[in-house]
Amino acid sequence: MSLPRYHRVVLKLSGEALAGENGYGIDPGVLHSIANQIKEVHELNVQIAIVVGGGNIWRGLAGSAKGIDRATADYMGMLATVMNALALQDSLEKEGVPTRVQTSIEMRQVAEPYIRRRAIRHLEKRRVVIFAAGTGNPYFSTDTTAALRAAEIEAEVILMAKNKVNGVYTADPLVYPDAERFEQLTYLDLLNKGLGVMDSTASSLCMDNHIPIIVFSILEEGNIKRAVLGEKIGTIIGGEADAKASSE
Repeated sequence: MSLPRYHRVVLKLSGEALAGENGYGIDPGVLHSIANQIKEVHELNVQIAIVVGGGNIWRGLAGSAKGIDRATADYMGMLATVMNALALQDSLEKEGVPTRVQTSIEMRQVAEPYIRRRAIRHLEKRRVVIFAAGTGNPYFSTDTTAALRAAEIEAEVILMAKNKVNGVYTADPLVYPDAERFEQLTYLDLLNKGLGVMDSTASSLCMDNHIPIIVFSILEEGNIKRAVLGEKIGTIIGGEADAKASSE
């Protein structure tokens, strides 16, 4: 049996990943599939923290563009991530995976408040921790949340699961079929090329704290496990690629 390459990971799930082909809401079949993939990794004794987005329910930027105050729209988006986190928690616990939801906005009736030391303790006790409500501040994306939480809990890698692409491409492969996929990129490539994997705040946080990112497709069963085992899937950003670039 292969041993995992990473022992504490942050899995970044977009809200759209939970929506399936519908593009909105939560698809129970997709939710079950993702829960099964996470269970596979949990059984390897890997410590898993999850940051979930809310784009399948509400997007702050979209709301702001339609005239809603930006901060208010972003808070609405944070509440959407809590809904997704609770749905994911329910699905994981039905699979026998112990789970805790921690929110950046206090709502004690439904989840714990985010406390770094408590989150780490949960991970050490083999509980999956789901971070919801973003950073608790408007104007920050859930990508930035993933980078921030990964740094705080000293995660070894961010696993960025995508529902439309299986890595980072030279252009949008859904629009340009001849676009080529990168196997490796440096953090500076991400920032300078404007590849749209994550916002610049999140990219800079990962670069400053030397947290590699693996971008891959969530739609292929077993991909989370493959990423944790160190198999070559998708695109890896930072890590060995960055070390090689800095030595040249």
